Amino acid sequence: MDASTHFRLYAERRARLASQLGPGGIAIVPTALERPRNRDTDFLYRHDSYFYYLSGFTEPQAWLLITAEGRTTLFCQPKDLEREIWDGIRLGPEAAPAALGVDEAFAVTELDQRLPRLLENRAVVWFPFATHAGLEGRIDGWLQKVRARVRYGALCPETQRDLCTLLDEMRLVKDAHELDIMRRASKISARAHIRAMQRSAAMLRAGQDVREYHLDAELLHEFRQGGSQYPAYGSIVAAGANACILHYRADAAPIRDGELVLIDAGCELDGYASDITRTFPANGRFTGPQRAVYELVLASQDAAVAATRAGARFVDPHEATVRVLSQGLLDLGLLDKTKVGTVDDVIANRHYFQFYMHRTGHWLGMDVHDCGSYVEPSEVGKVSERKDPLSGETIKDRPSRVLRPGMVLTIEPGLYIRPAEGVPERFWNIGIRIEDDAVVTESGCELITRDVPVDPDAIEALMRG
Repeated sequence: MDASTHFRLYAERRARLASQLGPGGIAIVPTALERPRNRDTDFLYRHDSYFYYLSGFTEPQAWLLITAEGRTTLFCQPKDLEREIWDGIRLGPEAAPAALGVDEAFAVTELDQRLPRLLENRAVVWFPFATHAGLEGRIDGWLQKVRARVRYGALCPETQRDLCTLLDEMRLVKDAHELDIMRRASKISARAHIRAMQRSAAMLRAGQDVREYHLDAELLHEFRQGGSQYPAYGSIVAAGANACILHYRADAAPIRDGELVLIDAGCELDGYASDITRTFPANGRFTGPQRAVYELVLASQDAAVAATRAGARFVDPHEATVRVLSQGLLDLGLLDKTKVGTVDDVIANRHYFQFYMHRTGHWLGMDVHDCGSYVEPSEVGKVSERKDPLSGETIKDRPSRVLRPGMVLTIEPGLYIRPAEGVPERFWNIGIRIEDDAVVTESGCELITRDVPVDPDAIEALMRG
């Protein structure tokens, strides 16, 4: 992104936020803390998403202040030649206004000194609630210093409000710049999945010992080769029965001929995540039971994709998925019709939950499980109650979010079949999930992750290559 585009993009976001702060409002946005990994090193640093969304600035130890009048102040690390030799070049407060388009910048070492004066005579303090440990206490300390000056005519803000309520709505609908990055991230991740599929089959054909970490290495290689900064989350590479563990992490388990491999992995590019899951036969050939379950999951995803469009509700793809899976579980004999009844009974009593226990999607953006309410804001007051048939818990339901063009969500149905009484043995330890990233459009949705195939015949052909 060139400097003028950078200026315009982030300045427009800050101006949109400023217009919502109300008279006398001021927003305080810190970036993420550095986290120690062990005695003398930190985890690889990753900025706070809210902070980056408003600034485009990736250095640690930084704060952003935005007033209702649109004035922006940045606090960042001061220039320090000795530390820069060790840790890298810092932008510094002197260069920040020209580089980032902020109105003024100061060294972060001056934060505690300057913040009380910046908060004086403000009506409302906005900051992200429950996202930064200790932030509320630090703001209380600054406000105490403001109160200490009331005898000199200073007014202390009387209201504190959650900045997430404003920023979540802004981030929920992606602009063209964001969608471009997410499409590029998806292409990198798709290539990584293809590498892993082909490596699995090639190693097994060569008679080599294949482990989950071998395929994880292929993912990491392609992520970095494509210019991604990090994995968007810890990659799941699950062989055989491990695929029935939803949040399994790539480990050292062997990948055996005749078993399935489930990979849930995506890269992060320029602050934006991708999220793809594919399930494939380790040797490149589905068995009969594997293909039967796979085709059922794929049919349920097709139904969810068809239900994803502007004007639909966020819950619609999930309900479409559940209906297809429930009927398929009856057809395959995984659920006994004489015990559970019709497909409507399966859905009403959540009998499918034994094999499908998660939702069909989530928001995607800067965070893998991105911010944004799943309830339609204009209908938040409409509440109905129901009793969960499995737990007996009383659930409060509110109207699901209405989908709008530019929203991005995952569509990820699955089935996880563990050994159990009444479950045909030929299906034991089959775990399958298929996940794609979808951009909502007026007429449907754009699947931006289909550079890696989902059709079982196409997967087999790919793995023969």
